[in-house]
Amino acid sequence: MKRSLPFFAGALVALGAGWAGFPRAIYQLRPQPVDFSHKVHAEKAGAKCDDCHAFREDGTFAGAPTLDKCAGCHAALMGTTAAEKAFVEQYVTPNREPQWRHYAQQPENVFFSHAAHVKLGRLQCSQCHGAISASDKLPAHREDRISGYSRETMSMNACIDCHRANKLEHSCMDCHK
Repeated sequence: MKRSLPFFAGALVALGAGWAGFPRAIYQLRPQPVDFSHKVHAEKAGAKCDDCHAFREDGTFAGAPTLDKCAGCHAALMGTTAAEKAFVEQYVTPNREPQWRHYAQQPENVFFSHAAHVKLGRLQCSQCHGAISASDKLPAHREDRISGYSRETMSMNACIDCHRANKLEHSCMDCHK
């Protein structure tokens, strides 16, 4: 028994180091290009999700807003924050699009329709994206060094759990193309 104690202690240390170190090794943290507050836009400006994150005419989701959507309000400074001043100087004035990092980019073999979930399913954005409208700062983008996908991408299990909770059973081919 005394001989196996160092082995088990070493195994526990190795497992602990792997448990703590693996996420740091596989994911790289990348900040978003703009220090953005959903809370300020929701509370002070009264903006709703679809004011900035809209659907295209064909019903597909447009994702992050384009600069022209932001410049409609921020052609000049509206507030006194350093973040807004930097945004106007670095992006609005030179008419340069921010290169947003996408948190929820789906793999190429997955089809996901925001229109079906928001318009037909009547889901609120917060049901999948959490209380993002209460956040003062965008979370860092955690990008998988191997696949290039964000760690925040919805998992298939989350989708299946939601569909089952709402008594919606579908074929694999409904989402996987």
